[in-house]
Amino acid sequence: MDHRNPDTWTPEFAREIERVREYVATLHADLPRWGLVVWTAGNVSQRVRGEAEDGSQDLLVIKPSGVSYDDLSPEAMVVCDLDGNLVLGEGSPSSDTAAHAYVYRHMSEVGGVVHTHSTYATAWAARGEEIPCVLTMMGDEFGGPVPVGPFALIGDDSIGRGIVDTLRESRSPAVLMRNHGPFTIGRDARAAVKAAVMVEEVAKTVHVARAGGPLVSIEQHHIDSLYDRYQNVYGQH
Repeated sequence: MDHRNPDTWTPEFAREIERVREYVATLHADLPRWGLVVWTAGNVSQRVRGEAEDGSQDLLVIKPSGVSYDDLSPEAMVVCDLDGNLVLGEGSPSSDTAAHAYVYRHMSEVGGVVHTHSTYATAWAARGEEIPCVLTMMGDEFGGPVPVGPFALIGDDSIGRGIVDTLRESRSPAVLMRNHGPFTIGRDARAAVKAAVMVEEVAKTVHVARAGGPLVSIEQHHIDSLYDRYQNVYGQH
């Protein structure tokens, strides 16, 4: 089966594509609901795994470029290969598709990617400043500070390279691309949306805290303990 040619898809794979298109359309509604985007900015994508173990047949589902969130139906979602080429759908894919595709090609564990321009996280990115780990919830969610990635222009995979190079050296599922905004990753798109919500929350809280006086750091061994508990013990398993 050639995953780049919908005419060769099995009924099972075609159903999976439609399921993910519906899922990703639904998750896009969470971005304005949580106040993470304005107008048509931002995007959510999810990987659709093919049959090849090396990921060479994987596809991704993402929103089309410049389309209102009110118009993002499952049928509006576009399907691309991991080179960013359109496979299924109408209209041009999101302008950030190349960045998403690069992440999927180089981080096989990632199943979802989100990009927003949420106000407080983007303000830290505008300063080129990481968010220091001064909250227990940061230890839980990010395992340390939220790092800053390099400046990169939109249009090719430069942003994707910056995301991958930065997050490979961090436990954080979020990176603040300098002068641009946050990108988040997760095991699926929902996890990446959660990381986008959380990075905005901590960006706001730490900003407010710093305005009131010096921040109080958390010792690294406590951060490690928080992260281990939250990732391996907390919640239902």
